[in-house]
Amino acid sequence: MLSVALVGGLHSDARRAAVDRLLAEVPGSVALHHDLATAPGTGTVAGTVRDATGVLSTGETPLVNDCACCALREDLVPELERFRDSGLTRLAVVELWDSVEPKAMAEVVAAAGFRIGAVVTAVDPALLLPYLGNGDDLADAGLAAAATDRRTVADTWARQLEYAPVLAVVEDPEAPADAEDRALLDQLHPTALRVPVEDGPALVRAALAGFDVEAAAAAQHPACALLPQEAEDHGVGTYVWRHHRPFHPERLYAALEDLTCAAARSRGRFYLADRPDTLLAWDAAGGALCVESAGPWLASLPDAAWEMVPPVRRAAAALDWHPEHGDRCQHLVFTSPGLDREGLAELLGSCLLTDVEYAAGRESWKGLASDFDTLLEV
Repeated sequence: MLSVALVGGLHSDARRAAVDRLLAEVPGSVALHHDLATAPGTGTVAGTVRDATGVLSTGETPLVNDCACCALREDLVPELERFRDSGLTRLAVVELWDSVEPKAMAEVVAAAGFRIGAVVTAVDPALLLPYLGNGDDLADAGLAAAATDRRTVADTWARQLEYAPVLAVVEDPEAPADAEDRALLDQLHPTALRVPVEDGPALVRAALAGFDVEAAAAAQHPACALLPQEAEDHGVGTYVWRHHRPFHPERLYAALEDLTCAAARSRGRFYLADRPDTLLAWDAAGGALCVESAGPWLASLPDAAWEMVPPVRRAAAALDWHPEHGDRCQHLVFTSPGLDREGLAELLGSCLLTDVEYAAGRESWKGLASDFDTLLEV
């Protein structure tokens, strides 16, 4: 039976090293790669199929709706079907192009009926912080996947890193990672299996272990994401801030820049006093913050609607249930070298409703001014 392993990441040299190792270790395996860099000038996506001996075939796929990723999807599934039908290939390694995020591709491959053995992000720990701190647009870096691509290097890299349950670690002997780099990697994705690429058998086991697309999506949802825990190692810290009292929208908005720049990476969920039923997702990297609505808190739904909510979401809410606020909470996590925990605690606390404001009640809160209307495009 054909297994498909997706290997991605902006660290292209590390990614190629991981793919080469898998091809060398698994007899009869093949790697499929689509180079989106050619798309803007040619209107086509260049595809390559290779094995451990070299290139087997090349081809071009026209853009679909001016979208290189769409063209990738249109070409990838038939190629995988061809290898599956031949019965000669045990492992197909899909080497994702630099800025392609694994979540979307994993869902495409799974929907086509293929068994996904693993989603792997290749990492050079010495490059982790420079990429995480890079707020440049992908378009400016020549890495945009489409003309409308507005992502940044930092937020793309963060999602690539945090979605994959397996990290293939590759270190450049001429510029090795230090203890701080490794501590940062450990704290950003503490549940990941980290496999040195030179350990071929371990990498193969990870690549064939199996991957659950639905479970991975649930683990990324802001309402039930397994966020990192408190940590401190080699100058790198992770600070977890939790509270049940709502944020004052105007004061929080005024503090957004300072909070965003306080850590290399921050994420979590929160709510505002003027919209207490809306779960808001916090996602910051590279000095840029994305705040989005992630739907309602479960406490705001009628009992009958709970049956339509995935069990993992209900379980997450039960673990964090408050007698007054239900699952509404502030749960923000900041990870960075040189983290100022005391400063963050003071700033975040100043953004909560005061005792007087809190006592005024919900009807009063709804009248609070909120610059978040613009941010959330309300």
